[in-house]
Amino acid sequence: MGSEVVGAVLSAGAEFSLTGKADPIFNISTVEEIPGAAAPVVVEKTLGAVFEHTEADAAVIFCVPSAAMQDIRTCMKHGVVPVIGTTGISPEDLEEMRSLAKTYGVGAIVAPNFAIGAILMMKFAAEAAKYLPAVEIIELHHDKKLDAPSGTSIKTAQMIAAARREDFKAAGEDTCARGENLDGVHIHSVRLPGLVAHQEVIFGGLGQTLTIRHDSIDRKSFMPGVLMALRHARGLKEVVYGLENII
Repeated sequence: MGSEVVGAVLSAGAEFSLTGKADPIFNISTVEEIPGAAAPVVVEKTLGAVFEHTEADAAVIFCVPSAAMQDIRTCMKHGVVPVIGTTGISPEDLEEMRSLAKTYGVGAIVAPNFAIGAILMMKFAAEAAKYLPAVEIIELHHDKKLDAPSGTSIKTAQMIAAARREDFKAAGEDTCARGENLDGVHIHSVRLPGLVAHQEVIFGGLGQTLTIRHDSIDRKSFMPGVLMALRHARGLKEVVYGLENII
């Protein structure tokens, strides 16, 4: 994902300037020329080290959940807006970000999914939730994904519940085979090699079903949303949770 972001920023031409990147397995702290970059790019093991040598308006964070909050704190302390693609961000993490925003006067963007199609899938599901009485979510991801259920499915369930203004009454018993129950929405997580990121939202009603599905078959699908978030990040003072708030 980091390599895809670097390529997307460079391909945007003069609109953005890539000033640095952090790579924890990078062996030597140095400045290197990245093909396509208009200026030398600082490459360090940590974001904190990057910010010691260069300035930035925003930083895109794709990392394991255990490291995300430390990177977010580092960004906001340095006045840099973090654009966060890490899933597994908890409500407590969001509250901490809001507190940091007040302390440092800089906002953050948390996107459970950057794919524009996935954002539309969530918005369409929220609209359907007003009219159909039952719903379940099946989310499918690659076998290296660490969290389950996914951040996208959690955000979808939250949007569905908010649109309905009450919890769904989930059908069936809450056994382990029925998946995670969030606001009355059962979420089923599938992890298999060969997958990237996929989600089905299945509604049921009297004599009918409605299925809304989105598939990311390449990680490039997330890049237009990343660039959209970066455009919105400059000068941001509050925490934005979900790309549907800026699309």
